[in-house]
Amino acid sequence: MTNQGSGPDLADRIHGGWLGRVAGNMLGKPVEQGEVWTRERIDGYLRRAAALPLTDYLPEPADPDDGAVLRPEWRRCVRGRVEGSCRDDDVDYAILGLHLLETHGFGFSTEQVGDLWLLRLPYLQTFTAERAAYRNLAAGLKPPLTATYDNPYQEWIGALIRADVYGWTCPGDPARAAGLARRDAVLSHTGNGVYGAMFAAALISAAFAAREVREALEAGLAVVPASSRLARTVRRVMSLHATRLSWEETLSTVSAETAGLGWIHTVPNAAVLTAGLLYGDGDFTRTIALTVRGGLDTDSNGATAGSVAGVLTGAAAIPAQWSEPLRDTVRSAVFGFDGVRISALAERTLRLAASGP
Repeated sequence: MTNQGSGPDLADRIHGGWLGRVAGNMLGKPVEQGEVWTRERIDGYLRRAAALPLTDYLPEPADPDDGAVLRPEWRRCVRGRVEGSCRDDDVDYAILGLHLLETHGFGFSTEQVGDLWLLRLPYLQTFTAERAAYRNLAAGLKPPLTATYDNPYQEWIGALIRADVYGWTCPGDPARAAGLARRDAVLSHTGNGVYGAMFAAALISAAFAAREVREALEAGLAVVPASSRLARTVRRVMSLHATRLSWEETLSTVSAETAGLGWIHTVPNAAVLTAGLLYGDGDFTRTIALTVRGGLDTDSNGATAGSVAGVLTGAAAIPAQWSEPLRDTVRSAVFGFDGVRISALAERTLRLAASGP
């Protein structure tokens, strides 16, 4: 799969991926607390604010009880108040991945990923598996011990959120994108945590050439073991969608089947992402809205769904209510990148993508 097909050109698709990631992240950020913000509670919030169907950033809370449990940053993420993006690790890692490829090229090592974390990323802006790996790096451990020593988060979603840049820079080459994502992921993750990163990178890469979302998902599945819990769960969502089950019924079914894994685990979040992409059916707004309404790690899932949808549509086709409030600007904890232009990040990514293998 190398043909990028007709429609938006490569520059517009890469820009769309960046814009989609940032917009989807901002949409999901206020309700990022899966054990509190269930699908039912998110839709109740939207219903009370007369915001269903969801076609814009989240509205301000209509009920003070809702406002009390939103993420502290919510005032900078709701419609009418967005002025550029909030800082978030879902965007920091895309920036860090870009810097990694610019610094070390496509032949980077896992050790170089860790070195760049220590140099460019503040420890307190890392979480779960990434914080465990960072601590292990600082203590002098080397990969793969950085992922396995005293790290109970090895299959959580952190590696998946780091994968986008490998898809953007390998357009139409999902196997190559997955290989790069794996080399990054094993610094902090094992098993389904690594497979999630490979799946996401391949999915985004395939979106440059796919005729429809299902084709991109099939390409994502092709790079991970078919017997893995991740692959079986993604395939289950695809099967339920094919039977014309509703989005709600599909998520309820898979939620029951993945119960007990926790709201930051890669597997149930991959189910929410897959459902959002399938039922969104290529429509940017519907895709990120359904994905965030699916709950769990809402900002991470919204960001990845936005990345895929943005690549599929291109930046020019992303509705203005999502892109204009971002003011072409991101906040970032990555040293040297705070306030960088989204368009500049896209141009730098394009140069890497155009450089070839």
